[in-house]
Amino acid sequence: MTPAGTGGPWGATGTGGTGGPWGATDTEEGGTGGNKGAATSRETGEPAATSKEAGEPAATSAATGCRSGGMPTGGGSRVVRPRELASHGPGSGSQQGGQNTTEQTMQLTSTLKMFLSMLWINGLRPAASKADPVSCRLWSEPQMPGLYMKGDFVIGGIFAIHYYMRSEQNTYTRQPPQPQCSGSMDFRQLRFARAMEFTIQEINNRTDLLPGITLGYQIHDSCAAVPMAIKVALLLANGMEPFFDYNNLCQNFAAAAVPAVVGDSPSTPSISIARMLGLFGIPQVSYYSTCACLSDKRQYPAFLRTVPSDHHQAAALAKMVKHFGWTWIGAVRSDSDYGNYGMASFLKAAQEEGICVEYSESYYRTQPRSKLERVANVIRRSTARVIVAFLHSGDMRFLLEELERQPPPPLQWIGSETWIIDPEFLRFNMCAGAIGFGVPRSVIPGLREFLLDLSPEQALKSPLLTEFWESSFSCSLKGSSGGARKCNGSEDIRALQNPYTDTSQLRVTNLVYKATYAIAHAIHGVICNDTQCDKSAKFAPWQILDQVKRVNFITKNGFWVTFDSNGDPVAIYELINWQIKKDGSIDFITVGHYDSSKPRGQEFSISRAVSWLGGKTEVPRSVCSESCPPGTRKAVQKGKPVCCYDCIPCGEGEISNNTDSLNCVQCHPEFWPNTQRNSCLPKPVEFLSWDDTLSIILTAFSITGAFMASYTARQ
Repeated sequence: MTPAGTGGPWGATGTGGTGGPWGATDTEEGGTGGNKGAATSRETGEPAATSKEAGEPAATSAATGCRSGGMPTGGGSRVVRPRELASHGPGSGSQQGGQNTTEQTMQLTSTLKMFLSMLWINGLRPAASKADPVSCRLWSEPQMPGLYMKGDFVIGGIFAIHYYMRSEQNTYTRQPPQPQCSGSMDFRQLRFARAMEFTIQEINNRTDLLPGITLGYQIHDSCAAVPMAIKVALLLANGMEPFFDYNNLCQNFAAAAVPAVVGDSPSTPSISIARMLGLFGIPQVSYYSTCACLSDKRQYPAFLRTVPSDHHQAAALAKMVKHFGWTWIGAVRSDSDYGNYGMASFLKAAQEEGICVEYSESYYRTQPRSKLERVANVIRRSTARVIVAFLHSGDMRFLLEELERQPPPPLQWIGSETWIIDPEFLRFNMCAGAIGFGVPRSVIPGLREFLLDLSPEQALKSPLLTEFWESSFSCSLKGSSGGARKCNGSEDIRALQNPYTDTSQLRVTNLVYKATYAIAHAIHGVICNDTQCDKSAKFAPWQILDQVKRVNFITKNGFWVTFDSNGDPVAIYELINWQIKKDGSIDFITVGHYDSSKPRGQEFSISRAVSWLGGKTEVPRSVCSESCPPGTRKAVQKGKPVCCYDCIPCGEGEISNNTDSLNCVQCHPEFWPNTQRNSCLPKPVEFLSWDDTLSIILTAFSITGAFMASYTARQ
């Protein structure tokens, strides 16, 4: 091993040379790296350009974070030395030995190194070095997709199929383990992922859309976690090649591994993905990320979605609460971007409608149990009989399970679209009568047959499908393990009754269907003309993004797909009511609609009767204070919202003739209030008769006074 030199901060070490700050060391023969100056390769002796002096990025792999001739700069990669370079044979750094010797003797300054770097960038590098590239290799194996199919163009898919990401304490003494999903599988999300598979197969069988082109897919599990979502986004942007050739840097930057991505479901991971993919102009079409913040095209220029923004849902919920006369409500939300942004929009709209909120609590499923118990106790002690729940499905499940331990008084639940249409929650009887907005129901011909066309042999080809099969049938496809029996082939997927096989309420599934078709139409617009498509066409991601923004078509099952300037669709919701059927089970029933494209004031409509909590037909009341009757005025209770007040009787000579009057009015002097003090009555005029005692007394006094006045006048 040759004597080691000293490398400055962030600089690679050389042999017998010294590297200045931010500069890699010189060649193995020696040399001094100037401050922030250009460095040279350990193997070739070639200068490595820096962005400080040359105005060009250094030879660094964005996919792996590997620097030629230096230490890995991040991203989990390291330098791989080609054998021909390590030998210093002909065509390598030995060809420049004379030049390097001169540099060592003259101790060139950092200014000269900058000059050499600029010459290197402008094409003066030796041809031999170009023939011997330095490549980088990933530290670990790339994350393999859960579902995969090759094609002429491969579309990425990201779905939150698991609830959690396995976390391990980092000891900083060994390479950290790769993030892995854990917890139970969400069969509903698996159905969404396989719906993307089905849609791509349907597109490949069409002759009018992308004729002669085969689309493929790479579908990954983000486990609803930001770290995993970012990792998957980088995989889809950079590809899964374990090696990176530094000579092909520009070509690799020009095209992404996938032209577009479908996903994710939760808003928080989608925000992280959108920030990453937006840097490269790779379009991301989400099927269920509803956070209103994602409409900001300055922050998320490449994000689009087939689900409406929560801005519309919040306005629709406020109008519905006002419609049913509820002025005193509780609110609980997920402590995430989805819940916080959504609830903020709702509270603003509710305030404009004159609705008061008794409490507004937040919870996230990874927070301590004590936080969950505190939120549940607030709900139990509340006087509001209506509660608006803007929660993720996972958070809502934990909350309802906690409330079941000690049920609160009957509550009227108002749900956001994530859980109000989730069949898993129909088992919670306390939510019977719940109402909320969901995306429209649909029918996708052929999807059910595709989902059920799954054999053990096919399931073994995918780790996700293997886990699904083994979890559904409580057996092992790979032999007995962990006490589970070996699957014997008698398992019948058609007999399963779970969210994967339930195609009776295809709502979000249809949004996946629409998102996949939108990307296919965009690719068609880039590579196809009137008669044929070019499967060898090269394009940049921004070209697909430009086409996705312009799509305007109707799907095979009759749904219109288009996006506005914010990348959002027209907001159309169905008003969903949880009604009890004759057999005692609960089912989703559509009782109304909301259409943001209709004129103001006509967006919300109810088409059939609503079944409230307990199966009652009468609208439940939820007010802080009952209405003040005529004859009283409202006096706001100190320290409480304006919806909480006392009814004070009108004072003497005052009335109020309206319900919930803020003030009492004084009667005219010739009028006085009635006993109810809700109207002013004329004062009666009474006439005296001669035989009244008062009349006789007054007459006597009058006559006496007259005589006294006459007598006084004569004197």
